[in-house]
Amino acid sequence: MQIENSVVAITGAAQGLGKAMAIRLAKSGAKIALIDINLEKLESVLADIEDADGEAIAVSMNVANEAEVEKGFAQIHQEFGQLDVLVNNAGIIRDGLLVKSQSGELVDRMSLEQWQQVIDINLTGVFLCGRAAAETMIQQTQGGVIINMSSISRAGNVGQSNYSAAKAGVAALTTTWAKELARYNIRCAAIAPGYIQTEMTQSMKPEVINKVESMIPLSRMGQGEHIAETVEFIISNDYVTGRVIDLDGGLRI
Repeated sequence: MQIENSVVAITGAAQGLGKAMAIRLAKSGAKIALIDINLEKLESVLADIEDADGEAIAVSMNVANEAEVEKGFAQIHQEFGQLDVLVNNAGIIRDGLLVKSQSGELVDRMSLEQWQQVIDINLTGVFLCGRAAAETMIQQTQGGVIINMSSISRAGNVGQSNYSAAKAGVAALTTTWAKELARYNIRCAAIAPGYIQTEMTQSMKPEVINKVESMIPLSRMGQGEHIAETVEFIISNDYVTGRVIDLDGGLRI
């Protein structure tokens, strides 16, 4: 698919990876629908794109709310008249051990709230937005691309029962949708990042960052641009579907 003049919806676009993808794709000529629950930060990204002579709209949406998703995607179609690409990027973390004990006494455990919040945004949100985008793409009869953000944590990671389960589910959705939607010329692929420099990782202590980077064969964290480049590759290469691309500098959890 040609990126120039395509309409790309990106969830979680107010900061971090979503912002990096939005700006890069806008510079490549795509029209961007910026989706996030934080409208104030969305407006800032929108201004950055418009300052670079790009075209974008801001769509306030809770991706875990079915009614808001349906309304938001209807707005995108009304504004642009089409939808070519969805990047399911929105996600949160609520880390914690399943159970924790000291001296044989239970002192903590992952709460149902911690579990549910992550599942709602990171998995149910992907389902709801993917379904809405697929419906629009099918009605257009021009095909499209759905890109989901998984993680190398999908293989399991200490302290991330909720996150790992959600990202494994995203990987499974990707393969399933690739098989189901191919008949409509809709491709679906996923990216599984490792440690990427974002607002979240910038808050880590220097000694923690050093430890993390020492585990990565390339000895450094990835950048948002690395993710954005891979998104462009998936959109542009019409034979990529049903695959999860690990982008982790050689790290495997």
